Amino acid sequence: MALFFSLPLLIYLLHGSLSSADAFETYRAVVSHPLMKIVLIGLLWAYLHHFCAGIRFLLLDIHKGLDLQTARATAKTVLAVSLALTVILGVSLW
Repeated sequence: MALFFSLPLLIYLLHGSLSSADAFETYRAVVSHPLMKIVLIGLLWAYLHHFCAGIRFLLLDIHKGLDLQTARATAKTVLAVSLALTVILGVSLW
């Protein structure tokens, strides 16, 4: 739900970064605020988790990893991979 409800914010930020030089400066001021950076990193994690879980569910759709032990392991892997990717991308974007 957070990804869906954050779409207006993300579209506003995209518009602000592309429309004009003054709007870009406003965009930079908004995005450089530490609270906004935390919000954006949270949204980045939500997107990456959604992406990794989608790959997991595609594998489940082709009947790979259906037994309980494997399903639990892949769920933990999705969480670990999404957190690791968030840290890597978050540090490089901060």
